[in-house]
Amino acid sequence: MSTSRPKTLRLETLWNPPADGKEFSYVLRLKNLGTEPLSNFSLCVSGPGRVDPAGRVEGATVSQRLSNFTEFQPPANFVLGAGETWTISVYALSWQFRHWTDGATSGYLVLSDGSTIVLTIEPTRSSVSNAPLKRGAEIYPVPVNAPVQVSIIPWPNHVAVTSRRPLPAGFAPQAQSAEGEAGSKSFAALVEHLFAVEGIVRSEAEGAVPVALKDAAGLGPEAYRLSFEGEAITIEASRQTGFLYGLVTLGQIWRGARLHPEVFQFPASGEIVDEPSMGWRGLHLDVARQFYAAAEVKKLLAVLAWNKLNRFHWHLSDDEAWRVEIGAYPALTEIGAWRGHGMAVPPLLGSSPARTGGYYTKAAIREIVAHAKSFGVEIVPEIDVPGHCYAMLQAIPELRDPAEVGSYYSVQGFPDNCINPAREKTYEIVERILSELIELFPFKIIHLGADEVPLGAWSGSPEALERLRSVAGDEVADAHAKRLNVVTNTHGADDIHGSGAAILQAEFLSRVQRFLASKGCITGGWEEAAHGDVIDKSKSYLCSWRNVEVSAELAERGYEIVVCPGQVYYLDMALRPDWDEPGASWAGTSDAEKLYNFDPIGGWTASQKQKLLGIQACIWSEPMTDRAVFDRLVFPRLSALAETGWTKPSSKSWERFRALAGLMPLLYGLQQS
Repeated sequence: MSTSRPKTLRLETLWNPPADGKEFSYVLRLKNLGTEPLSNFSLCVSGPGRVDPAGRVEGATVSQRLSNFTEFQPPANFVLGAGETWTISVYALSWQFRHWTDGATSGYLVLSDGSTIVLTIEPTRSSVSNAPLKRGAEIYPVPVNAPVQVSIIPWPNHVAVTSRRPLPAGFAPQAQSAEGEAGSKSFAALVEHLFAVEGIVRSEAEGAVPVALKDAAGLGPEAYRLSFEGEAITIEASRQTGFLYGLVTLGQIWRGARLHPEVFQFPASGEIVDEPSMGWRGLHLDVARQFYAAAEVKKLLAVLAWNKLNRFHWHLSDDEAWRVEIGAYPALTEIGAWRGHGMAVPPLLGSSPARTGGYYTKAAIREIVAHAKSFGVEIVPEIDVPGHCYAMLQAIPELRDPAEVGSYYSVQGFPDNCINPAREKTYEIVERILSELIELFPFKIIHLGADEVPLGAWSGSPEALERLRSVAGDEVADAHAKRLNVVTNTHGADDIHGSGAAILQAEFLSRVQRFLASKGCITGGWEEAAHGDVIDKSKSYLCSWRNVEVSAELAERGYEIVVCPGQVYYLDMALRPDWDEPGASWAGTSDAEKLYNFDPIGGWTASQKQKLLGIQACIWSEPMTDRAVFDRLVFPRLSALAETGWTKPSSKSWERFRALAGLMPLLYGLQQS
């Protein structure tokens, strides 16, 4: 049972950075604005920032902590009188706060009878910044004197259009083949998602201009030729996606000329000939930290198609939640998909004490996969194993050695969060799960994660230590057994390469990859999947997230690479280091201009470039409880990445991109106010 007293109880949080020799502090103030005293309660908060259990807290004691969820107990016999404030000062955090979204994003009280009171909570303020907090996408106004006369993102390979004709009311595509007809239907669905009231696609009875869709066998699957000759408009392509992309370019030109007729023109003659420079142009979305409903995912896929992005890496599980229906193991969604007070997974990252969360049914996934396919987007599902499995383990405890003792902690502060690679039961469960995933995702690429396994993983498991002795010897097993209670504090700080944990993970990945290969699937992994060089490079690829030097080194070792360095392509990183910007910055900060100008293969050799699949932006959802934060962090950086993946480097221009970026769609339509 929960209630809310938004007018009588308020939680305020303040960040005091270190200054003048003083240590930092994170201060929480619970204010009783009512007329009645409050006693026999505790305070629970969650947000990206994590209270370190070993540190100093004044004014309260920490009675419970799991990652970013913390429960504070007041002193014995404490009463919060009417008009009074309870102050808690925290001097121990997993990292010092840098942005307003680092602090608590939800808070509630737990009363002695077990009921809860949801608190009104303001965003965390900084004692050294009074700047208005940034929410909503940055505004990129279209300049009066744009450097180009037509609006297209990503910019095509060849643009040779001239003169101006009156703007058509809309378009009526006329296909001459099944591929053209499919492309036409996809485009109609796409603009219905993004620009329903603009009438880009309409009938000739409503004044539409016909657009001839003609087959051209010599063009690649994503290539197209768009020609203007007097009243005639023609798109040539060989496949559905080529026709779709040609229509997207036509639609972008039309919208630019319609919305800004003083700046852009609709061509009367000439042609645009186009194809992408990279085959993999992707976006990763983490739906475990924050849940996105099927309608949100579909809208995002439409945004990808409008940017001519063609891969959607769907991060379906993590420590915080499991998001995909699996028939063989219903507990995965019955337990792992939900968070709440008193539940197996407590409120995390701004979720409330009430049961919150969700998952994607098989029917919903099939619909989303077909939806994406029609937009030229292939979906790669990720089930993150063997680490990042806290929610999975709450649902299926058989994945843990029952005799395991002690604790290790992940970088995010989850204890014992790795499924056990020494158990035969683990492989039985994982293979059944993957079999159901393969049936749902026909692209036949399954991503296994394999990132951020703690140094101390399985060090207290007799089964794992025995397996380690058999494959690596007593010395390695004994050394690994001493890693109990190892705590990882920063992303990537502890390199497990060559450790006992890495050896056990490598054996796990090797076996699971063989299973996937037997089903005709390619295995994806984060760069840590390369530890031990045991996976079959001909049937796998890696997403390299640390930096381009690591990407190049992995390419040199023979791995096919999707480049997604956290410093630039992680879209949860803040745009700038200022407190008033939302997001994280453990990997750095990156605004749209930095991302646009970044060379993802800078310094690579010719042989290394042979292993480049493409690039990918990654949305990690910890700071995105507020969807206005999503729009700010993702747009227009997503379009900047799209142009890097599509446009030849010699044809890129930040000035042109900046002039056109404001015409691209947002997911929620929330702009900076």
